[in-house]
Amino acid sequence: MLPSNLAELIARVPPRYLNELEEIRLRRDRPLMLGLGGSDYFLRQDGTPVSVPDGAYLIDAADLVKVLHNISNSSLYALEEEFKNGYVTLPGGHRVGLTGKAVLENGRVKTLKYLSGLNIRVCREIKGAANGLIKHLIEHQAQNVYHTVIFSPPRCGKTTLLRDLVRQVSNGLPGMQLAGRTVGVVDERSEIAGCYRGVPQMDVGVRTDVLDGCPKAQGMMMLLRAMSPDVIVTDEIGSMEDIHALEEVFNAGVRVIVTIHGSSLRELANRPALKYLLQLNVIERFVLLGRSRGVGTVEKIFSGADLPNLGVKMC
Repeated sequence: MLPSNLAELIARVPPRYLNELEEIRLRRDRPLMLGLGGSDYFLRQDGTPVSVPDGAYLIDAADLVKVLHNISNSSLYALEEEFKNGYVTLPGGHRVGLTGKAVLENGRVKTLKYLSGLNIRVCREIKGAANGLIKHLIEHQAQNVYHTVIFSPPRCGKTTLLRDLVRQVSNGLPGMQLAGRTVGVVDERSEIAGCYRGVPQMDVGVRTDVLDGCPKAQGMMMLLRAMSPDVIVTDEIGSMEDIHALEEVFNAGVRVIVTIHGSSLRELANRPALKYLLQLNVIERFVLLGRSRGVGTVEKIFSGADLPNLGVKMC
């Protein structure tokens, strides 16, 4: 998706850096920046990553126009819906965030124009990413998984971990006495399964059904009514509409695994919608991710019984 000049520039970056590439940030009239292993680096013309912007390659308007034309197959009009949401998902699950001037209609964002910044987030499939965690999420008596919330600040590997959990639960784990379960994934941003024309490009398991590009709350109801899932999975919940849909899933006896942005359970409990979710007293495992030992580090696992000690009152 990058024009040749930027692709050649990034290709000069030493492999030890590229192996940790998380983001490519293109801001008009400002230095090209790479997110590498949790740190930000500016990029010089020779491909050398540096910590200061002096001598770094400056992104100009032509660079942004070329990237946008590549992303849209030279038809920006075709991406109007994505522009309204502020991002475009590429085949393979990579996501391009967009900034510029918002065009409003009835007080809501209709599209973006005069685009001034792009953030290309690199999606990685890491099979085995959930190996150390999955044993803590299996309820052996019910031969199923616990209702689970995975939470962390941005860029801590929630989606990568979630994808591998889906694969393992779907395929089954004979060594842990877990038969394969039918998994329904609501992939609103096309990041979990990386669908292209509705077909997952990532390995999400043999018993997994994916609703791609579908709003989370609506998608959960569609899967519940039509696909008989044992487990429903979705990414980055947060609205009250999402929580009410989850409540319907709980009432149907279907397990859930979801992710949320947040750095602590106290922080989650301070948001009205998530506080309601916690007060339902249904979630059995809370998994906090961080970067203390690299992206995707499982910092701590809480059980539902820990919530009262954190000041969360149950219904």
